[in-house]
Amino acid sequence: MYFAALLARTEDGWEASDTELDDVETLSDLADLAREASTDEDTVLVLIEQEDAWFGLVRVDGEDDPRVFVSNAAVAARSSYGELLLTDELLGREPGDDGSDLDALDLDGTEDGEPETADGDEDDGTDVPHGPVGDTGILDDLGLTGKELLSVEGDALTEIADALGASDLLEAVR
Repeated sequence: MYFAALLARTEDGWEASDTELDDVETLSDLADLAREASTDEDTVLVLIEQEDAWFGLVRVDGEDDPRVFVSNAAVAARSSYGELLLTDELLGREPGDDGSDLDALDLDGTEDGEPETADGDEDDGTDVPHGPVGDTGILDDLGLTGKELLSVEGDALTEIADALGASDLLEAVR
């Protein structure tokens, strides 16, 4: 089960709202949705989580490019909402490079000697790292350092909202 919310910073503090992501297909769409929630081009955070499996943060400041952090890229890559956050740029890939080498494929679409990952599972060819990716400093100026963000456990969004002084607002829209 997913939960997604917007936290918009105003001169009076934070405003929270839950949000539907059904019509969001790209990170650009998500950034536009966040900008619509903003007054005076203030900071807007999009908080997304899938139970305790992974969470993602997108920060939009006015017309600047969105900044993204994902707690576990490999797990997020298996979800539709995670896929929209895991852009080629975030993963350090060339646009359109899905991590697979078509020249290495046999005619039947399989690869001889398919590589295995360190945990013994077959490599899925996506080159998505296990663990966090993105901008760990995304909330530095809002009261949560990158080191603290990397150590968030359990109910991550509540911990993050608490550090921002918005936990009551987030719980109200949950």
